[in-house]
Amino acid sequence: MRRERRGIGKDQTDIKRVLYIAGGILSLSIIAFVAIFILYGNGNNTETQIARYNTSIVDDYATNSTEETSTQMGKTVNEVQNSETNEVLNEISTDSEEDTTKYAVNTSKLETNTIAGTNTTENDAEDNTVEEKVADPEFMMPVEGEILREYAKDSLVYSTTLDEWITHNGIDIIAEKTTVVKASAEGTVKSIKNDPRYGLTVVIEHVNGFKTVYSNLLTAEFIEEGEQVKQGQTIGTVGNTATFEIADESHLHFEILKNDEYVDPELYI
Repeated sequence: MRRERRGIGKDQTDIKRVLYIAGGILSLSIIAFVAIFILYGNGNNTETQIARYNTSIVDDYATNSTEETSTQMGKTVNEVQNSETNEVLNEISTDSEEDTTKYAVNTSKLETNTIAGTNTTENDAEDNTVEEKVADPEFMMPVEGEILREYAKDSLVYSTTLDEWITHNGIDIIAEKTTVVKASAEGTVKSIKNDPRYGLTVVIEHVNGFKTVYSNLLTAEFIEEGEQVKQGQTIGTVGNTATFEIADESHLHFEILKNDEYVDPELYI
C-alpha cells in the first residue's frame, strides 16, 4: 500500500512539475507575445512617424526647391530678358554710334572732297593762269634785213674785226645806220647799258624766262629801264658801237636767251 501511495504521490509530483513547467512556458510565451506586440506596435508607430517626418521633409524640400527653382527661374528669365533687352539696346546704341561715325566719316570725306574739289578747282584755275602766263612769246624780227652772221654757240665763225674764229651767241642782221629797231616781243626793259664788246645794248625781259638783247645800237632814247614795251614798239636805232664787230657792215646784233641760256634766234622768230 505504501508503495502504491508513494507511486501515486510521485506521479502527482511529476504532474505538478509538468504543469508548472507548462504554465511557466505559457507565461513566458504570453509575456514574449505581449512584448513582441508592444515592440511591433511601437516599431510601426516609429516607422510611421519616421515616414511622416521623411514625407514632411521631402514635402518641405520639394516646396522650397520649387520656390527656389521658381525664383531662380524667374530671376533667370528676368535676367535673360534684361540681358536680351540690354543686348538689343547695346546693338541699337552700337548701330547708332556706327551710323553716327559713318555719317561723321562720310561728312568728313564729303568736306575733304569738297575742299579737295575746291583746291583742285583753285589749282586748276591757277594752273590755267600759269599755263597762260608761261606760253612762249611769239618773236618778230627787230629789223628787216639779211643775216650777216648766224648763231654759232657750239661751232666757230670767222670774225673780220678780230681776225680769228670765235663763237657767236646771236645773229647779225644787216641794216643801215639809224634804222629803227623794234621790240621783238612784249616785255619789260631790264637794262640799257654800254657793253665793252657789243656797244650800246638794250635787254628786254619776257614771260617764261625769255630775254632779248639788242646790241650795236646808235641810240636808245625812246625807252627807259623798267618800262613796259609792246611788240613792235621802237626801242632804238642801228649804229656802229660794237668794238668786236666794228669792221663788219652796219648791222644789229640780236640775241635770245631762255633761262639765261643762249638759244638760236632763228628757231624762235
